[in-house]
Amino acid sequence: MTTTPDTSSSILIVDDMEENLVALEAVLGSLTQKVVRARSGEEALKAMLREEFAVVLIDVLMPGMNGFETAANIKGLDQTKDVPIILLTGASVDPNYAYRGYTVGAADFLIKPFDPWLLRTKVNVFLDLHRKNRQLAAQAEQLKRLLTSDERPGGEGPPSAATTAAATATATTGTDTGAPPAPPVVSASAPASPTAPQEYPDPQHRPEPGGQAGHPPIPPEGPGAPAPSEPLPQPAPPAAGDASRLAEIAGQLAEVELLLRDAKGSDKERLADRIAELEASVGRLMVSRGT
Repeated sequence: MTTTPDTSSSILIVDDMEENLVALEAVLGSLTQKVVRARSGEEALKAMLREEFAVVLIDVLMPGMNGFETAANIKGLDQTKDVPIILLTGASVDPNYAYRGYTVGAADFLIKPFDPWLLRTKVNVFLDLHRKNRQLAAQAEQLKRLLTSDERPGGEGPPSAATTAAATATATTGTDTGAPPAPPVVSASAPASPTAPQEYPDPQHRPEPGGQAGHPPIPPEGPGAPAPSEPLPQPAPPAAGDASRLAEIAGQLAEVELLLRDAKGSDKERLADRIAELEASVGRLMVSRGT
């Protein structure tokens, strides 16, 4: 079975000696990853700016820019600061090299000759970490696109199920469970206080006990009850303008009284006209009240 190389995770090896580069390529060849060479620190920096790498292996002892300086420059760039670095060095080195390597940001430090299996294991850990980080970044980008596509113009998202159900209930029943109830509508002819007794000028228009004003009484049940299809006679509603008409008549009476006391000459005709108007108003009132 042929394994397809994962070209998304590349490995950079940095060494000034050709034989060391060949040995590293032979050890890492079983990982089926792309391996890129660099013969100096400057060449390694240029390669990292051109391409993305999952891990970098750098030899410490190199002419010009050594491994510590190369690692420090890699960690100093925003584009490459998160790339893990493994430093490689010979056996006869300063014991403080490992400490210096971790100080400049190296993730691991190996001394030659190293075990090929150990090197592959360490490199494979960083390859898996790089693949998982790329998967997480791709999933985050996909989620961002989904959220952006679901948004409506103006920044408003689609209405939730709870909002839709509340709007439907409000439209059908007229009740909004999420908002305080609206105050009751009071008509102009209704009394100002709900507890104050309401006056009914006409005894015929008083509501039946146990009922409400303006509503017909409940029809009796039994053999003598009218058929449901026959409409029941409705009592005439009380006249809404009785109070204003009575006030008008009272004012006219006061004017007549004054005119009677001060009547002189032509005022008599005007007095007669006022009396006629008063009689007409009283007549209209009596007709509207059914008397």
